[in-house]
Amino acid sequence: MSIMSDRRTTCQRGEDELREIEVLIISAQDLKNVKHLTKMRAYAVVYVEKDFHMVKTQVDEHGGTNPTWNQVVMVKFHAKLAEKDVLAAVNVDIYAHGHVREKPAGSARVLLCDVLKGGDASDPVDNPIQCLTVQVWRSSGRPQGLLNLWVPPTGRFLMRRESLSFSVKEVADEEMVEREVATSLGGGGAVVERRVD
Repeated sequence: MSIMSDRRTTCQRGEDELREIEVLIISAQDLKNVKHLTKMRAYAVVYVEKDFHMVKTQVDEHGGTNPTWNQVVMVKFHAKLAEKDVLAAVNVDIYAHGHVREKPAGSARVLLCDVLKGGDASDPVDNPIQCLTVQVWRSSGRPQGLLNLWVPPTGRFLMRRESLSFSVKEVADEEMVEREVATSLGGGGAVVERRVD
């Protein structure tokens, strides 16, 4: 293999390098009811590059025009895209599930440059869990509804949970345990083991 073709292969590998980010699709409110005879059963399709990789949430059977998913999806795209295209975005298309055909209820988008800030995925300061609310637009161009989602600044969530919609009580309990461990370690390094009888 010549040096020139070797360089071409290396360049192609760099351009073809993929990035995978986690997106928490939380819920939507006040969507257009596109199912007039039956209850709307909504799901979301999430992508950065539509022709390359798309992922779908589960169908919300009960929420109607106010669906709740609380689902983390993994979205893949070409890593260089975020650097090359300032308009590259996480796109969320919401559909009403149907037996004959799927009806579009609206779309929302969040620019990658607005959410991916880098940092250490294991550091809570760099990786907070928050909620971002964006406008949902109908195919006619009219605004209709809101979408709640979160993309961690690092592209990865710090915590591994079945659902990231945990309660404030769970967070308080975890913080209390962490304080107790830190206190016991600070007091001479002995860890006090509690017994519950």
